[in-house]
Amino acid sequence: MTTKPPIGRDTRLCMSLSARPGNFGSRFHNRLYELTGLDYVYKSFSTTDLAAAVGGIRALNIRGCAISMPFKEAVIPMLDGLAGSAAAIDSVNTIVNDDGRLTGYNTDYAAVVELIADIDRDTAFVLRGSGGMAKAVAAAFRDSGFTTGTIVARNEDAGRGLAELYGFAWAPELTEGADLLVNVTPIGMTGGDEDQSAFPDAMIAGAGIAFDVVQYPPETRFLRTAQAMGKRIITGTQVATIQALEQFVLYTGVRPTDAQVVEAADYARRMG
Repeated sequence: MTTKPPIGRDTRLCMSLSARPGNFGSRFHNRLYELTGLDYVYKSFSTTDLAAAVGGIRALNIRGCAISMPFKEAVIPMLDGLAGSAAAIDSVNTIVNDDGRLTGYNTDYAAVVELIADIDRDTAFVLRGSGGMAKAVAAAFRDSGFTTGTIVARNEDAGRGLAELYGFAWAPELTEGADLLVNVTPIGMTGGDEDQSAFPDAMIAGAGIAFDVVQYPPETRFLRTAQAMGKRIITGTQVATIQALEQFVLYTGVRPTDAQVVEAADYARRMG
């Protein structure tokens, strides 16, 4: 392991903005800085003034910023441009600052594409949610060749619009199941609806795969139920690890080894 320089005036700062900041991103990035010897530091923040926070990124020359719910769409007008990954789905989860020019990216999309790569394209799915992350997930499914899916969202404008954009069906409520269930809502998240499941047990029993993008807790009630029933699960921590790795590369220009990524992810999970 290369020795990381002590924090000083040349240290680059990266950060995240979220309604409910967690520890995974900070610990994952900071551990990778230690393993690669990079003079960076990473800190999570929340804000009630998104415009001022984005202005701070520019004014303080903060190198990069991860963007989480509920800011992924609202931040777009505050940026100078969008990379293809963000422009294609109108959702940003990463800001890169190049000498005061802020560009939005979306690494959630790449993470989902990787995680569903081995699933049969004929598998039908139900996706619950219609926000910025739901856009990334729906786009990843469409671009990966999935053709049979239903977007479930109470907000008809958002839900129907998302479904029509990517060629899927829309439903206002959960009515019919599918072999692949995907939760892209805060249901089950620590500090909110942690005791609730995004899908009823009967629907989980009829599925083969349960996919939850919620990161905290690492296994939601939805995933615990699915795992107890012997279903394959895909976790929010898996999404978080892959998308955070791609953010790290965008910020630093360095791609860590697989072993370093595993160590950093294990460290972040272990530290809670």
